[in-house]
Amino acid sequence: MTSASDRTKLFHALHQAPESGPLALPNAWDVASALIVEAAGAKAVATTSAGVAWSLGAPDGDALDRGLALDLVARIAKAVRIPVTADIESGFGADAKEVGETAKAVSEAGASGVNIEDAHGAGLRDVKEQQERLNAAREAAPDLYVNARIDVYLRGIGEPRDRLAHTLERARAYLEAGASGIFVPGVTDVATVEALAKGIDAPLNVLAGPGAPAVHELGTAGAARISVGTALASAAYATAKKAAEELLAKGTYDSTSDGLGYGELNALFRD
Repeated sequence: MTSASDRTKLFHALHQAPESGPLALPNAWDVASALIVEAAGAKAVATTSAGVAWSLGAPDGDALDRGLALDLVARIAKAVRIPVTADIESGFGADAKEVGETAKAVSEAGASGVNIEDAHGAGLRDVKEQQERLNAAREAAPDLYVNARIDVYLRGIGEPRDRLAHTLERARAYLEAGASGIFVPGVTDVATVEALAKGIDAPLNVLAGPGAPAVHELGTAGAARISVGTALASAAYATAKKAAEELLAKGTYDSTSDGLGYGELNALFRD
């Protein structure tokens, strides 16, 4: 098994290989889903903060206990052989010092990267404050891939015509603070992705899902990394809901017919 340091170096390199296409990340939310993602052939595992929070009994949005989140990151990193990057929401910290502590703990847990978002309440954090939080993460975990998430498009901040310039301004500030890459959820149209990729001097991550252009199209537009957020977790929970309702309403079991076999799933867990 490769060392945590080797996996972190590999994770950085996976963002710099345009000839191989963008890094596609099916987001996991627990150890079993991470093992499934790895077995499917993913080059790395990314967690979804919402899926992780739901699986641990909390809503998304900085409500999850940091210790619980870190414990799950450690469990996933131990279970898989490929790099792991953890979505840590806004850093599980009230201030920059605590964000740095979170980043250090994530690195010590064996992960190779983190997402840190700038959303705060109904809006966004002040740029200078977010720079301080990102810089604290960088200083506390120098080798970690710090993916700085900008929620201008996702939150619909400001007038539509101003969102590109606003996002690029924040991107420059976050890269100056030590971010490794920039994550812009809420936009998948090719023209905007192209403009973001041209204006950001770092790997661009976008969030995709049903209705979005295919991975290769987003890669051609300049995206270096494509993730799907809560999509896998939501689909899994939708199946559970459908099967539960069928069982209770009809007394039948057809909704579970496409489930993974016990032996196949159990075999993913190794010593």
